[in-house]
Formats: sequence, structure tokens, C-alpha cells
Amino acid sequence: MVDKRKVLITDTTMRDGHQSLWATRMSIKDIEPIAEEIDDIGYHALEVWGGATFDTCLRYLREDPWERLRTLKKLFKKTPLQMLVRGQNLVGYKHYSDEMVERFIHKAAVNGIDKFRVFDALNDLRNVEKAIECVKNEGKHAQGAIVFTKSPVHDIDDLVNIGIRYAEMGVNSICIKDMAGLLGPFTASELVSKIKSKVDLPVELHCHYIGGLAISTYIKGVEAGADIINTASLPLAFGASQPPVETLVKIFWNTPYDTGLDFSNIFDIATYFEERRKERGMDRGVTRIRDMQIFEHQVPGGMISNLITQLQQSKAEDKLSEVLAEIPKVREELGYPPLVTPTSQIVGAQAVINVLCEQRYQMIPREVKAYVRGEYGKPPTSIDAKLERMVLDDPNDKIEGRPADYIEGNEFEKAEAELKEIFNDSNNLEITEEDIISYALFPQSTKDVLTLKQNGELEKAQDEIYQELTSKGNE
Repeated sequence: MVDKRKVLITDTTMRDGHQSLWATRMSIKDIEPIAEEIDDIGYHALEVWGGATFDTCLRYLREDPWERLRTLKKLFKKTPLQMLVRGQNLVGYKHYSDEMVERFIHKAAVNGIDKFRVFDALNDLRNVEKAIECVKNEGKHAQGAIVFTKSPVHDIDDLVNIGIRYAEMGVNSICIKDMAGLLGPFTASELVSKIKSKVDLPVELHCHYIGGLAISTYIKGVEAGADIINTASLPLAFGASQPPVETLVKIFWNTPYDTGLDFSNIFDIATYFEERRKERGMDRGVTRIRDMQIFEHQVPGGMISNLITQLQQSKAEDKLSEVLAEIPKVREELGYPPLVTPTSQIVGAQAVINVLCEQRYQMIPREVKAYVRGEYGKPPTSIDAKLERMVLDDPNDKIEGRPADYIEGNEFEKAEAELKEIFNDSNNLEITEEDIISYALFPQSTKDVLTLKQNGELEKAQDEIYQELTSKGNE
């Protein structure tokens, strides 16, 4: 007999769901009408913030992400709110100073985040130490996330050791982050059981559906001891998103792992989001032949969308298959980094350039040079020596220590001075510490939003964007 052990579910609809399938265009206006029903379901947590949602909230929705968070905290009175933090990257695409990490985590906690999922794209735990320390100092739940990938230099025992090191840091739980849907049921069973045998902490599974493994991965993972799984509401599930909550609740219903969630109320929420999906003219999450090739090239669905956009801009859409074939080569030469933000963008950009130019590495973007120099951390294995020589004028330029130790600690002060200079004659605009943090991370988008706010046009701009988004289904 299996001991009765309720499986907990974290809902990702309002963060990873719309980031994966709706190009991160879910407005706070989409959430408000259904918030009470979601809050009553009994989810373990709601992932609502972080990742790409901070950047796109400012850039495309013209919403202040901090105000959005405060609104979400008022709407969800019962269920803890969770965010995704890219370690020393925070919600940006480069490393920031320890001071910025402290300020950001503090303000995120004050404004409503209860649970922080912290990861580093390279699984370089030097890049998550500060963020985890800050979360613990705020008295919030710190979760250490292990980035799962496959390569000749990655194995199960290495990932288990990362879990052990997270436990030594004092995290409250561990997440296995399977951003490309590569984990697979039997590997999940082995990985979860080995972590649970070494670490007395809850283990959470975060898997993207993409190639179709995620549901069976969750089943075997739960059997092996996983405590929490991540799902999305049906209209924002499947494809590049997470598996649907409806399916998982039914799978575990009337078993020792029964989630205890109300099936009918979950469907009411799905009906609501289905109407929003139709308004936008958005496709359902599906698995295409192209997506099944992920088991070879390991490129997540969202990354493929970005590659297509880059190729369209160069009028080279027919080169996608060549780019997908080039990505594993670049990844190998860069030391097999997992393909997750920001390393996925770094590898993808170089692969596109290699395909479009007459010869490989004819052009090398600044981000690739920074990666080779060590500004993002330590790769899983050595970078190709020839490539390293092309990038580094002097081998001594390579960073061997913790990357954040090489960053000047006056980012906040510089951002504050710049903002005050831009808005120095404004009598109707109060610049908050949150505004300064946003500006330090995303200067132009923050400036645009604050300018609209200063001119009393912010709400109008938000309404116009919302009307445009929700009318696409009628076009």
C-alpha cells in the first residue's frame, strides 16, 4: 500500500502560461474578474510574477509591474504568490550588483511575493547565493531551482549534488525546472527519489509540455516522492506551457495522491480563460512536428518563436531548420549551457548570425563575448579553445571568480540620478524606490511608462492596449 500523500499544485497560468502561449500579454484586467474563483480553488501557490512578465508588463502593456503586484496581492487573499527570479539576473538579462539584488528582493517581498523560485541558467550556485540569502532575510519562502538539461557533461548525480548544496544554503524547498520538456518519466523518478533520499525538503516539478512528456513525468515523479507539481488552466496549457490542471487533478483523483481540488470550479475558470483566448485570437497550446524535434536540438518553444522573429527581420525565415541544426553546435562550443534565459538567447543569437553570415563566428555579439569572458558564471564544461581565443584579446581578461564581485555597486544611485534629471520639473510625479529599480533594469520602458503617468495618460494608454488585444479574435 502507498501512504496517502496529497499532491500540491502551483498554478502557473498568470505567469508562465501566458508567457509561453500569449507572448506575455495577459493584462491585470484579464485577472481581476476571475481572481476570487482562482483564490478559492486551494492551490499551493500562484505563480504570477517574475520571469519575462516584468519586462513585458512595462514594454507592451504599459503597466507598472509593482502596481500590478500590489493589485494581485489584494485580489488573492488566501493563496501565496510566487515569482521566478533568475538569481543575480533578477528579472533582467545580465548580472546586477548585490545591492540591486537586495533592493529588488526586499521590494518584491514588501509588495506581495511570498515564495521566490530562484535559479541560475548555468546552475552556477554562486549566482543564486545572494538572492536566497535576501529571501531568507525577508522571512519568505526560498526555493532553489535545479535547471534540468541533457548533454554529454550533465548527469543525474550532478543534479542531485546541486539539490544537496541548495539544502546547505538553507532553502525551504527544491524545484526541478524542466524548461524544455526533456525530463521524461523514468528520469524524473530516478532524480526525484535520489534527491529525496539525500535532502529532507519538499520537491517541486516544473515541466513544460512541448514534446508531450510532462504528464507522464509528473505521474512518475509524484510516485517517487515529488510533493508539488506545476500546471496551467486548460486554455493556457499544453504546447510550450505546462500540462493542464484539469487532467492532473483527474489523474490523481481517488488515489493516495488525490489533490483535493474542486473539479467543477476549475472548469469554470477554464471557461473564463477560454473566452479571453478567443478574444485575442490566440491558438491553443499544441505539439507540432517541429516541437517533437526538441529531443534533438533542445530548443524550448518560446525560444523558437524568438528565432523565427529574428529570421523574419532578416527576410530569412527559410533558414529556421539550419538555425536549429546550428544551435547544438554553438551550445557545444560554449560549454553546453542549458537553454534557458539568458543563455538560450545568447546561444540562439550566435546561431542565427552563424547561419546568415558567410562564415561561422564572423560576428560575435557583445553578450556572447561577455559569456565567454565569464560574466554569466562558469559553464558546465570548457569553452572551445579556438572560440575563446577569438573572443579574448588577453586570456587574463577571463573572470574566474564570482561574477557579481566584478560589478560596480552604484547601479541604484546612478538610476536615481538619471530619473531625477529626466523628471526634474515634474510636480505631479512621485518617483518611488520601485520606479528606480525598474529604471535600473529596463530604462527605456520605465521612462515611457513614467512619462505617460506624468502626463496623466497612463490609464488611457493601458485601455487602448487592452482594447487592441481583446479585439484580435474578431479580425
